[in-house]
Amino acid sequence: MPLRICFAASEIAPLAKTGGLADVTGALIRYLDGAGHDVRAFLPRYSTIDLTSVASAPVEFLHDVPLEVGPHRYRYSVVGAQLPGSQASVYLIDCPALYARGRIYTSDPDEHLRFLALTRATFECCQRMGWSPQILHCHDWHTAFGPLFAKTLYAWDRLFQPMRSVLTLHNVGYQGVFSASAVDDLGLGSSRYLLHQDDLKSGFINSLKHGILYADAVTTVSPTYAKEIRTPEYGMGLEVALRARGDSVLGILNGVDYGEWDPRIDRYLPRHYDPAHLGVKAELKAALAARLGLVCGPQTALAGVVMRLAAQKGVDLLIEALPRVLASRDVVCALLGSGDRPYERALADLQQAFPRRLVFHRGYSEELAHWIEAASDLFLMPSRYEPCGLNQMYSLRYGTVPVVRETGGLADSVQRYDPASGTGTGVLFKEYSAQALERAVGAALDLYADPPHWTRMARNGMAQDFSWTRQGAQYVELYEGLTQLPAASGA
Repeated sequence: MPLRICFAASEIAPLAKTGGLADVTGALIRYLDGAGHDVRAFLPRYSTIDLTSVASAPVEFLHDVPLEVGPHRYRYSVVGAQLPGSQASVYLIDCPALYARGRIYTSDPDEHLRFLALTRATFECCQRMGWSPQILHCHDWHTAFGPLFAKTLYAWDRLFQPMRSVLTLHNVGYQGVFSASAVDDLGLGSSRYLLHQDDLKSGFINSLKHGILYADAVTTVSPTYAKEIRTPEYGMGLEVALRARGDSVLGILNGVDYGEWDPRIDRYLPRHYDPAHLGVKAELKAALAARLGLVCGPQTALAGVVMRLAAQKGVDLLIEALPRVLASRDVVCALLGSGDRPYERALADLQQAFPRRLVFHRGYSEELAHWIEAASDLFLMPSRYEPCGLNQMYSLRYGTVPVVRETGGLADSVQRYDPASGTGTGVLFKEYSAQALERAVGAALDLYADPPHWTRMARNGMAQDFSWTRQGAQYVELYEGLTQLPAASGA
């Protein structure tokens, strides 16, 4: 039976993207729309959004609408856009006072207000549409107050009586913490007692924690991560709240959009390939090496890296291990990414130290990301923690062997290769250290020197299916179960 599903998110690809959150929301919306569900998504109209190639138009009855966010007063209009690749509607909240800035995220003092406004506007747009969602699906800290608002500020409206809420934690490392002195910005009035009182006394409000406390279901983006975040090592201070939710916390591995990431049809590649034509992959490798100025002979392995340069991603391990690997093995490396300046500088220094052996492209290029996935022999992801990760799943589809740390979604999507049985899809290591990464890369290069094993491992990876057809069905099952829950009384 078709469901009415409301998405509230800070990023939806291809309209607004800084990372995997956008890819997941965009792909899941497209899957749900294709499966016949009524999906409507709400997103800020950032000044960075380019609508020139997207079907869009102002929503006439949502023009110059007043919005109260605690004591703050704003006015917004709404632009309706069709999410590319689907019939789903994305409603862009056009409030220049909040969203006309140079970047999607800022360090401005009103950052929490920008996303409280998005959350409030989502409810109020539904009211003005007369649309009654059965599921409110919120993503990360930006819209995590949605479940609490449903139980308080909007509990009076029968339009929302059948609605149940889902909060997806894409990364618990980002929690939307702001000062308790801004408590009035929530506009909770007499329901303020529902806020986490110990946090208030300590002088702060944690947005993500309140989503965990009040959502009808909490999902994370891989089963292993769902277990890890209940521990002090990975819970980032939220482990107690997560353990308290018990079975209401569910891990669903992210899916991959194979319409975008498949070497058989990749629009960025001049030639395509499949498991039976891996020779084309070797030709692409030679072309990329020439383009980047890498000295890459027929027997030289090409290691690829595409990542956000943050401590979470294990960049420190790469910086320490790569000089020893490059000095001792026949391998070259292509890195793409941006982020923390000290990491950018260290990688630039590595490029200077190993000319024509290592290339670091600062920034992000969708085209180069696809080329690195397609042309590389192995792909490095030594993450300190990884809620899901997508690049390792892209790598598998491209026959690029992932070398990953055994954590989160990496552990759920990459199976250790066993030469005795010929099963498995990659090389994994457990210890978070540069030495462990170096050993893992060495093991991968030893396998690379044995073509029958390497080809077997690559083809095993290409046979994996992480499509949204499989993963999206798990969300639908969750939604359907929630709609059977009895109505909760308003707080």
